[in-house]
Amino acid sequence: MWRWVRQQLGFDSPHQSDTRTIYIANRFPQNGLYTPQKFIDNRIISSKYTVWNFVPKNLFEQFRRVANFYFLIIFLVQLMIDTPTSPITSGLPLFFVITVTAIKQGYEDWLRHNSDNEVNGAPVYVVRSGGLVKTRSKNIRVGDIVRIAKDEIFPADLVLLSSDRLDGSCHVTTASLDGETNLKTHVAVPETALLQTVANLDTLVAVIECQQPEADLYRFMGRMIITQQMEEIVRPLGPESLLLRGARLKNTKEIFGVAIYTGMETKMALNYKSKSQKRSAVEKSMNTFLIIYLIILILEAIISTILKYTWQAEEKWDEPWYNQKTEHQRNSSKVEYVFTDKTGTLTENEMHFRECSINGIKYREINGRLLLEGPTPDSSEGDLSYPSSLSHLNNLTHLTTSSSFRTSPENETELIKEHDLFFKAVSLCHTVQISGVQTDGIGDGPWQSNLAPSPLEYYASSPDEKALVEAAARIGVVFIGNSEETMEVKTLGKLERYKLLHILEFDSDRRRMSVIVQAPSGEKFLFAKGAESSILPKCIGGEIEKTRIHVDEFALKGLRTLCIAYRQLTSKEYEEINRCLFEARTALQQREEKLADAFQVVEKDLTLLGATAVEDRLQDKVRETIEALRMAGIKVWVLTGDKHETAVSVSLSCGHFHRTMNILELINQKSDSECAEQLRQLARRITEDHVIQHGLVVDGTSLSLALREHEKLFMEVCRNCSAVLCCRMAPLQKAKVIRLIKISPEKPITLAVGDGANDVSMIQEAHVGIGIMGKEGRQAARNSDYAIARFKFLSKLLFVHGHFYYIRIATLVQYFFYKNVCFITPQFLYQFYCLFSQQTLYDSVYLTLYNICFTSLPILIYSLLEQHIDPHVLQSKPTLYRDISKNHLLSIKTFLYWTILGFSHAFIFFFGSYFLIGKDISLLGNGQMFGNWTFGTLVFTVMVITVTVKMALETHFWTWINHLVTWGSIIFYFIFSLFYGGILWPFLGSQNMYFVFIQLLSSGSAWFAIILMVVMCLFLDIVKKVFDRQLHPTSTQKAQLTETNSGVKCLDSMCCFPEGETACASIGRMLERVIGRCSPTHVSRSWSASDPFYTNDRSILTLSTMDSSTC
Repeated sequence: MWRWVRQQLGFDSPHQSDTRTIYIANRFPQNGLYTPQKFIDNRIISSKYTVWNFVPKNLFEQFRRVANFYFLIIFLVQLMIDTPTSPITSGLPLFFVITVTAIKQGYEDWLRHNSDNEVNGAPVYVVRSGGLVKTRSKNIRVGDIVRIAKDEIFPADLVLLSSDRLDGSCHVTTASLDGETNLKTHVAVPETALLQTVANLDTLVAVIECQQPEADLYRFMGRMIITQQMEEIVRPLGPESLLLRGARLKNTKEIFGVAIYTGMETKMALNYKSKSQKRSAVEKSMNTFLIIYLIILILEAIISTILKYTWQAEEKWDEPWYNQKTEHQRNSSKVEYVFTDKTGTLTENEMHFRECSINGIKYREINGRLLLEGPTPDSSEGDLSYPSSLSHLNNLTHLTTSSSFRTSPENETELIKEHDLFFKAVSLCHTVQISGVQTDGIGDGPWQSNLAPSPLEYYASSPDEKALVEAAARIGVVFIGNSEETMEVKTLGKLERYKLLHILEFDSDRRRMSVIVQAPSGEKFLFAKGAESSILPKCIGGEIEKTRIHVDEFALKGLRTLCIAYRQLTSKEYEEINRCLFEARTALQQREEKLADAFQVVEKDLTLLGATAVEDRLQDKVRETIEALRMAGIKVWVLTGDKHETAVSVSLSCGHFHRTMNILELINQKSDSECAEQLRQLARRITEDHVIQHGLVVDGTSLSLALREHEKLFMEVCRNCSAVLCCRMAPLQKAKVIRLIKISPEKPITLAVGDGANDVSMIQEAHVGIGIMGKEGRQAARNSDYAIARFKFLSKLLFVHGHFYYIRIATLVQYFFYKNVCFITPQFLYQFYCLFSQQTLYDSVYLTLYNICFTSLPILIYSLLEQHIDPHVLQSKPTLYRDISKNHLLSIKTFLYWTILGFSHAFIFFFGSYFLIGKDISLLGNGQMFGNWTFGTLVFTVMVITVTVKMALETHFWTWINHLVTWGSIIFYFIFSLFYGGILWPFLGSQNMYFVFIQLLSSGSAWFAIILMVVMCLFLDIVKKVFDRQLHPTSTQKAQLTETNSGVKCLDSMCCFPEGETACASIGRMLERVIGRCSPTHVSRSWSASDPFYTNDRSILTLSTMDSSTC
C-alpha cells in the first residue's frame, strides 16, 4: 500500500528498467538470489472519484470555472464583512449549482464504479498447481496462464502460448479497441504451440522478456526463452503474438495465454487516458466579460467605500449609522479553416479494381473481364490480341491440354508467365483473412470471368488488399486461405501450396510490404508491393519506364496505385536474410531501427512485374458540400497520403480545385534554398496573376522544408490561396500544419475531419475535431468532439446546428450580463440616497429568486429552441454563415451595446420610480405614503417585466413552451409576491414585505408608472432594431425578409401558411400554437422543388427525406 502511495505521489516509479522479466506460471528461480519484480493487479479503474476524494476533488474542478469562483468570492465576502444582504442571497444559487453538478457527476461515476466491478468480477480460468482454477478477473497476476474459450473477451494482455490448432494460431477481432471488424490472425511460437493441454503446460519452463507497457496498440517487442532438455531456445515475440485486453476470440475453440500486462497497464487502459480540454471561443469571451464586470463591480465598491467614509467624516453626520443587516457547445460556429482527409472522408473507402499494368502492357477490367486498354466492351473477340482473349477462356480444357502453350510463340508464353507471376504476387503478398467454405470448381479457369459466385469471403484491414485479392480471384488466381505455415492458391484449376517464410509488415516510412514464400518447386521468392515511390527505386529489372508512365496515367484518373515486384532468392541469399531478420526481431533494444535496416537489405534488386489501379469513389454530395463551405467563406485544405497526381485528380473531381483555378505547386523540393526560392516565386505569381482564386499543391517533403525555416513565407502563400492540397503527408505532418494555422496572427478557428487512426493527431490538434464513423475503425470518432456518418453532414453540422448554437449561446451570455447590470445598478444608485449605509434596495428573497426563478426560464428555453431563421434556408444559403464567422455577436462592440442598454434601463427603473414616489406625495386613496420597501418593490417589478419582455423581443421562434415560460414568468412573479407579502409566515423572523406588494398594486399611479417605464426602456431598443434592419441589414436579416416575402409567411418560423391564406387565418394559427393545438407533426414548411441546394434532403433536423409536395 505504501509503495502504491509513493508511486501516486511521484516519489517511486513503478518500473525501474526498460524491460520486464516474466516467469511463465510464476516459476521463479529457486537459488534465493532472485527478487521478483512487482506488478500491479488486474483491476480496471475507469471511475474518477472515490468515497474519500469525491468532495475535495469535485469542488476543486468546479471552482476552476471563472463563474463559480466569482460567486464563491462574493459569498465569502458576505460571510466575513457586515453586508446589507444575507450570504444566503448569493450562497443559495451557488450551492444549488454546485450540488446539482456534483450529484450528476457523482451518479455518473457511480455507474462507472458498477461497470468496473462487473468487469473486475468476471469469472476466468487460470492454470495453477497443474489444474484449472476458476477465479475473478481482478485476481489475475502477471505470469498466470489463462484459458480463454471461443467468443470470450481477453481479461488481460496475453502472449499466446497455444490453441486448439496444431500451428498455434487463432483469430481475434479488435472492434472494441480500434473499430476494425476484420479477423486478425495471431500465432504462438512453435515450441509452445504443441502444449494444448493443462498437463503439458504445467511442464513448460520459460521466461518472457519484453518492454514495459505502452499505449501503442500495434507495437510490441519481446522474446521468449524456453528451456528444453537443459537447452535454451530463444524465440522473438511481436504484435502477432500479443492478445490485447478487450479483444474477442473468434473461430477458435480455446487458447492458452500468459498474462504480461494487467489492469491499468494493459494497452486498452493506457489508451483511455483523458484528453486535454479544448476551450471554446465563447467561453473565452465570457471569461473576458466576467473580468470586465468584476472590474466594474470593484470600482463601484471602491467609490461607495470612499464616499461613505468621506461623508462620515463630516461633522453634520455625527449620529450613529443606520445599518440593519439584511433588513429584511462553442466552436462549431465561427470555423474559418476545414482540414479534411481524403480516403474514407471524401471518398467511400470501398475499393474496386479497375486497371493494371503487366510487363508494360495496360489492361482494364470490364464486366469481370481483363481486356487490353483501348477496345470497348462491344469489341468482338477477334479484335483482341492473345493476352486479352484469355479472359474468354471459360473452359478448363483450353489450358489443361496445354495446346495453346505448345503452339504459342515463345514471347507469348513468356507473357503468360508474367501474367501468372503477377497475379500470384497479388494473391500471396497480403494479410487478408478468409471466411467461408471452399468448394470445388472455384477458379477452375484461367483469367476467368464467368465464375459461379464464390463462397469465400475475404477480410482485410486495408480495403486495397481486399479489392486486389478479389480481382485476382475473379481472373482465376484464387487465394484459398492459410493452413498452418502455408498459403494456398488455386491457379488454372490446380491447388498450389506456398510455404510462408517471412512477412515484412507494412509501415508508413517504407510504404511497402513484402512476403518471402517457398514455391512447391522449392524456389524461394520475395514478393513486394507498395507505392511507386518506394518500389520503383528498388527495381533493377522489368518495364520500369512504361510502368511509371502507366502509374501516372492511372493517378490522373483519380485511381489509387500500387506497384508489384519480386525477387528470386538463392539458398545462400535466403540464409543470410533469415539470419538478419532473426537477429533484428529478437533484439530488445532498438528493435524497430534494426528491423528497418534489415528490411532495406532484403527489399532490393527487385524485378518489376507491374502496377494495379483501384478506384475509391467519391461519397455522395461531396462536391456540393465543399462548394457550400467555400461559399460560406471557409477555406478547405485536403491532407492526404496519396501521391501527387491521384490527389490532384480527386481534388478536381470533388470540386476542391476548380478547372479555372490557378494551380500552384510546391513539390519535389530538395533543399532549404530551393524551397525558399520556389515560395518567393509563388508569392510573386499570386501578386501578378489577375485571377480571383489560386490553389496550392504541396507534398510532404517540401512541406517539411517549408516548415523548418520558412514558416512565414509559406503561410503568406497559403493565406492567399482559396484551396490547399497537401499530398504524401505523414500523420504528424497533418497535425503540424493545423498547429501552424492555429498560431498564426489571425488566430483562426480550425476544424479537422477524418475517419482513420492516422487522422487522430490532426483531429485532436484542431479547435473542432470531427470523426467519421467509416471503414477504417472508430478511433477517429472516439477521439473527436463530434462524430458524423458521412462528409455531407458537415454542412448541416456547421450551417444549421453551428449557426443555431452560436446565436443561442451568444444571446444567452450577453443577456445574462444585461439582466444582472439591470439588477445591480439600481442598488448602487440607491446608496447615494441612503448615505452609503449599505441599506439594501430589494428584499433578500427577491435578491435570491431573481436569477433562479423570475428571469431564468425564458432565456433557458431560448437557448434550447431558438431558430432565428428556417433551417432549410440556412443550409441552402451557405453565405449566411459569414454573419457569425467573425464572432461579431460576442465582440466588444456588441458587448458594450448590451452593457449600455443594461445601464440605461437601470437608470430608467430607478429614477422613474424615484420621480414617482420620491416627492412627499400620497399615491394611495387613504392618504398614506409609500415607504422604502415599496420603492424597491416598484423598481424590482419594472425590472422583472422589462428584462422578460426584452427576451421576448429577441425570440424569433415561438412555440407554446416559449409563451408559457415568458408570460408565465411574469405571472408567477405577481402571484408569488402576493402570497409572500400577503401572509404572515410563522417561520420568518421578520417580514418587511408584509402587505407591501398589495399596497403597491392598489395604486393606479403605480400601474401607470410600471407600464410607462417598461415602454420607455424598450422603445429605443425597438427603434434601433427597425432602423438596423432597414438601413444596415445583415445577410441573415435579408434572408428572413426574403423568406417572409417568398411564401414562407410565418408569425413564427415553425407554423407556416401557404400563399393566399388571409392574415386572420395566420393569427388563428398563432393562437392555436399558443394553446397547444399546433402540433409539430402537422407542421409544413414552404419551399419549392427547384431549390438549387440539397433538393432531396429537405428535412434538416432529421436524416429522413421530405418531398416538397407534402408542404
